[in-house]
Amino acid sequence: MTDVPATEAVCDEMCTVDVAVIGGGTAGLSGAVTLARSRRSVLVIDAEQPRNATATHLHNFLTRDGADPSQLLAIGRDEVRRFGGRIVIGAVTSAARPGGDRFRLTLDDGSLVSARRLLVATGLVDDLPPVRGLADRWGRDVLSCPYCHGWEVRDQTIGVLATTPSADASALLWRQLSVDVVLFTHTAPRPDDAERERLNARGVRIVDGHVAELEVHDDRLTGVRLDDGPTVACDVLAVAPTFAARADLLVELGLPTADMQIADHVIGTFVAADDTGATDVRGVWVAGNVADPRATLIGSAAAGVRAAAGINADLVAEDTDRALDGHRLQARHAVVDGDTADSYWDRFHAQPHPHWSGGANATLVHEMADVAPGTALDLGCGEGGDAIWLAQRGWRVTAVDISRAVLDRARDRAVRADVAERITWLHRDLADWQPTGAFDLVSIHYLHSPVDLPRSSILGTAAAAVAPGGVLLIVGHVGTPPAHAHRGPATRFPTPDEVLADLDVDTTHWQVERAAIIPRETTDDADRPHAGTDAVVRIRRT
Repeated sequence: MTDVPATEAVCDEMCTVDVAVIGGGTAGLSGAVTLARSRRSVLVIDAEQPRNATATHLHNFLTRDGADPSQLLAIGRDEVRRFGGRIVIGAVTSAARPGGDRFRLTLDDGSLVSARRLLVATGLVDDLPPVRGLADRWGRDVLSCPYCHGWEVRDQTIGVLATTPSADASALLWRQLSVDVVLFTHTAPRPDDAERERLNARGVRIVDGHVAELEVHDDRLTGVRLDDGPTVACDVLAVAPTFAARADLLVELGLPTADMQIADHVIGTFVAADDTGATDVRGVWVAGNVADPRATLIGSAAAGVRAAAGINADLVAEDTDRALDGHRLQARHAVVDGDTADSYWDRFHAQPHPHWSGGANATLVHEMADVAPGTALDLGCGEGGDAIWLAQRGWRVTAVDISRAVLDRARDRAVRADVAERITWLHRDLADWQPTGAFDLVSIHYLHSPVDLPRSSILGTAAAAVAPGGVLLIVGHVGTPPAHAHRGPATRFPTPDEVLADLDVDTTHWQVERAAIIPRETTDDADRPHAGTDAVVRIRRT
């Protein structure tokens, strides 16, 4: 291939795209153009290992017959770029799905790519029969496909090297192009009487024996020599390689190759997929020779378009689901006339939060993982993730929330987690509730409300409930995170200093152990990654 023009580099740390196309042949480039024209962010990763690297011309590709294959690829790259796609020259050395939603690819230069979907168009490798001199002539006068190169060798003496049970059928295909065709039985089963009769009827000569090597003079094939000595003249030798799919990358993702057979003979491997190219691994499509070893250039290009259409439809469905989740969340967050804290939070928690992980808050885990269990008060417990985590570590927990609906779900989760006996669930309005007793830990996470909620009073109640030596842990958003942007100005997101001011505790009886702004990875209502920050205040009653 000719040198490729300079292309865009992958991002220094992580290149994030809708679709990573692995393989820059006709299948990959056709898919990339289709996706880019649908306004998807696309990155083509091309290792520059085309199957037809030795071929000087391509055929049976409408409007491009006889063109240089490298010219076709160069035009394809330009089209990808024209519609906003990017191309990088490199090889993918590993593929993983660490978070379950996005694929992470590592390239041979250490670059990382994050993609929602993968289109794998890595092609195949032709494993040629072990005949001396054959590999050196591959793609020149040692050929495979009568449709790809048959016209160019018409009327020449064409030898057919039989290595599979279908060699007689192949000889008849080549006979359509020349009256002088020789079938070398080589390692294949010898034709039976009926097959010989058919071959003889078409004038195909049959030469029994094993082919030892090719004879070449003046850089042209002149014949093949058999093991027992004789040389049989021919200008072209047709062979049937074994097709090995380039699929090591997919094996890492749990997608093994399958054998393709003809008449109980394995002719190669491929990656199984449906008509659109979708594989059994969610989010992975295949196109071209990696999925169909017998696909021609134009067939591979068509498969790339089909796969791209399937990928785009899948992404449209996912984008719509996310938008619907966001729309429903906005409706849940909206304040209506006459709302009280009770009515608002009951409506908000009427259905489980679609993006809740089900686990405890990360800050609670970080702050309390090494603390010996005691008694805990979880104010605004929500779905119960914190209360259940504490109970699993041996704490006795009192969990309080204003929404009866969310408490019912939390109680059910505690039963399933086998910690129900360690948690007391209370339906209370924190604005006017006073706890009884004292607790070794009082935890308040994300006490933000778009309806009237006496935050300072609640924090004072929380501080009063901390036992001597106990901890008050308060965690909240800093600024307005994307998921709360539509709640309006009534929702307050105080800094750590403002939290301490709201508490207004006697510093002779309290020790501030932490008052900091901590970064946190989160998502917005459309489930897009977002780097958020939390205000974390941890104080201890001395």
